Amino acid sequence: MTRTEQLNRRTGAEGRSRGRWLALSVLVLAVLLVAVDATVLGLATPSLSEDLKPSGTQLLWIGDIYSFVIAGLLVSMGSLGDRIGRKKLLLLGATAFGAVSVLNAYANSPEMMIVARALLGVAGATLMPSTLALIRNIFHDPKERSLAIGIWGATASAGAAVGPVVGGALLQHFWWGSVFLINLPVMAVLVIVGVKLLPESKNPVSGPWDLLSVALSLVGVIGVVYAVKEVATHGLTWGVAAAAGIGAGCLYAFVRRQYTLASPLLDMRLFRHRGFSGAVLADLLTVFGLSGLVFFLSQFLQLVQGRDPLEAGLAELPAAVGAVVTGLVAGRYARRYSVRVIVAGGLAAIGVALAALTLIHPDSGYPLLGAALLGVGLGAGFSFTVTADVILSSVPKEQAGSASAVSETAYELGAALGIALLGSIVTGVYQGFTAPASVPAPVADAAHESLGGAVEAARVLDPQTAQTMVGAAQEAFVDGLRVASGVGAAVLLATAVAAWFLLKGQELQDGVEH
Repeated sequence: MTRTEQLNRRTGAEGRSRGRWLALSVLVLAVLLVAVDATVLGLATPSLSEDLKPSGTQLLWIGDIYSFVIAGLLVSMGSLGDRIGRKKLLLLGATAFGAVSVLNAYANSPEMMIVARALLGVAGATLMPSTLALIRNIFHDPKERSLAIGIWGATASAGAAVGPVVGGALLQHFWWGSVFLINLPVMAVLVIVGVKLLPESKNPVSGPWDLLSVALSLVGVIGVVYAVKEVATHGLTWGVAAAAGIGAGCLYAFVRRQYTLASPLLDMRLFRHRGFSGAVLADLLTVFGLSGLVFFLSQFLQLVQGRDPLEAGLAELPAAVGAVVTGLVAGRYARRYSVRVIVAGGLAAIGVALAALTLIHPDSGYPLLGAALLGVGLGAGFSFTVTADVILSSVPKEQAGSASAVSETAYELGAALGIALLGSIVTGVYQGFTAPASVPAPVADAAHESLGGAVEAARVLDPQTAQTMVGAAQEAFVDGLRVASGVGAAVLLATAVAAWFLLKGQELQDGVEH
């Protein structure tokens, strides 16, 4: 080979390498926005409520419908991307995400806001599995792919943690709709640059998209997630039991139907792979611990320790920092020490951090909280990144969209279960506190609904009685937080042991794919 040919080959390889990483930068923009949008609305809720005046039920749907729809459609959209092309689905979804963000920002009624949030969830469901599936098809070197997945996972973790900070900063200067309009310039860049940089990929032998399976998946996941959240908030009722029954029935029918289809939406045989199933379980419970902790510490920081929303958002950043740091090196360490060491170690780190929070009290200094958040972030970065890599590596490239959707569905279900199950523990312990005898019954009832309700209800009382009641409510909330942290720690440590056995012999690939 002549020197000129060698130079041309080297230049071409470097160009392709730069192209891969530039394409990744486009993909992480999409991930960042979906992650930020999942958490940014929380801080805008008070001003949104004042403007639109939703009922309590409408407000819950405004907050929840986005994640419900995303969770219900992930598997279907992952499969659709395998069929029509992941790049095409990503760019269509990104365009829709930007357009519907405007609808969210200028919604003028609770009903319009609920519909707009649901549509945003549909668009969001096209983005997450498409990004991970494209990474699977762009990066053929497993070591490069591990780093790319680490950057992808770190961005998702950072986006969720940065959401409250971004929301707090915007709300100090603009109206609540501004938290949606920030999506527009980012989505414009994604679409314009993505058209040129992203390669198209799809399953060349995929069959038709089975609409009955889509419907069963959507109704099933939404029914189960809704039931779990409602049990945590309001307890078990006939309506909630019916939703759980319908959801479980639809999921059972979905699984049975996949075995009968020549081109299923989700190949259920993937779950016969011990490493795949172990990685999905670890995925789900990693997010279970992370989301439960961040959700309740947000309330603790604001309603117990009196921090403003922006300060509370900044206080939670160690979780994102930890996830980013370990996410970037997780693949390298998994090759050096084995997959099960890193995943089980990450899960154990989350469990130990949750166990440390059993020592929390209302006047706890920030070092304990910051250390716990950092520990959870470090563990989540290791576990979540490596399990995503295992899930993607376990399937042929043609099924990357479906496999990515399984990983993302585990993420969404883990978030819902973390908040709901740990929330039911916190709520159960909290409602046992005793209000002063002089407090009127309606005020005491409102105070027992939630810690926020207690702070609000106390405004009609004299200062001394109000301080006594709120103090008792805060103590009860912290008691519940300690119990929930202990239960969460036990679940995560048990999962670490299970992952140790389920991931035995599982290794990340080393050779370049062709």
